[in-house]
Amino acid sequence: MKFTRLGNSGLTVSRLCLGCMSYGDTTKGWHGDWLLDEDASRPFFRQALEGGINFFDTANVYSGGTSEEITGKLLGEMARRDEIVVATKAYFPWRQAPNAGGNSRKALMKAMDDSLTRLGMDYVDLFQIHRWDDATPIEETMEALHDIVKTGKALHIGASSMYAWQFAKAQETARANGWTPFISMQNQLNLLYREEEREMLPLCEDEGVGVIPWSPLARGRLARPLGEETVRSKTDGVGKALYKDEDEADQSIITALAELAEERGDAMASIALAWHFTRPAMCAPIIGATKPHHLEAALAAVELELADDEVALLEKPYRPKEPTGLGMGLPPMETVSVRS
Repeated sequence: MKFTRLGNSGLTVSRLCLGCMSYGDTTKGWHGDWLLDEDASRPFFRQALEGGINFFDTANVYSGGTSEEITGKLLGEMARRDEIVVATKAYFPWRQAPNAGGNSRKALMKAMDDSLTRLGMDYVDLFQIHRWDDATPIEETMEALHDIVKTGKALHIGASSMYAWQFAKAQETARANGWTPFISMQNQLNLLYREEEREMLPLCEDEGVGVIPWSPLARGRLARPLGEETVRSKTDGVGKALYKDEDEADQSIITALAELAEERGDAMASIALAWHFTRPAMCAPIIGATKPHHLEAALAAVELELADDEVALLEKPYRPKEPTGLGMGLPPMETVSVRS
């Protein structure tokens, strides 16, 4: 495994982050039948740790909070707390009630405490706002996050998908007031969705912010040839909203990827993940794993090097898209009951 610093912080993270959305109670929250319960999840945490991964990402709404519970319990069994980096997120509503969601001071303080309880930890290494909140002044959000850091409940803060101007506004608000700035951006980036290259990636590079993209395999579409389906691809409503399987440019990219994988003798997923390391400010793509070969392909990606002509081959068919995953363009998120 290779390691890097997360943005301009001193925090050392593996070049891959294990996304823990796949692990949780299938009866809780807004995820599908592809989730793994605690016993089924345990081998993947072990495989990740043995492969050198020390970076784990979850969120308070994943499976009604049970993702955090499983993540905290299994890491507590298998790893030393000072050697691993744990990240979680807050924003999406966790109950149908006032203040039970968003980035207000009240909501973030409550979310932080509840996440620590579910994780069974005294602190998280990275606390992220899951989306931008139009209803809350950014000054209130940034001061609340600063206070959470100063209490020691989170060591660093990060943000997830938003417009570049919003991220720049948040960073400047923190700077102007002497508050804690974001060290990371968790955004959507993959061979099928490269809109972040226009403004967000250059901004992160200039600001010294580490990029930790979600959906680096486009919800699995970059891990298998055209026409192949999985349980998740059939039931994942969010994936169907983000990616249109009939898109001709996307189909051309997947075909080019499959041909290159066959030519090189590497897995499609390995090459698609390795492409991320050619992007500016890239720290650690967030990978999902529900089968052993998922992690095997991801770990192999860290050692792959793509030639310039191979990168050009994969990128050539791309066509611009409307922004998605920024808190708009997604199907309505069903509010869920999260354990406090």
